[in-house]
Amino acid sequence: MVKELMAARRAVRQAKSDRVALAQARARVDEAKIALGERGKVWWDDGEPDLNRHLVKNTAYATWFSRLAGEDRANGE
Repeated sequence: MVKELMAARRAVRQAKSDRVALAQARARVDEAKIALGERGKVWWDDGEPDLNRHLVKNTAYATWFSRLAGEDRANGE
């Protein structure tokens, strides 16, 4: 499916001026992403809220993440 996704992305890039081909290529990208689990219904259910598309600072992980950032600065990264 990864190969199909990459081929579909190339097709999107190549179809810029052809509206029909572009729509078909985008549909291929969507289908591949759904098959790979990147889109569509979640395949897991652990009972926890889905925090995708949330800034870390606005989640329960804010303190943990700020500590990691502090460690990176201390290590010169």
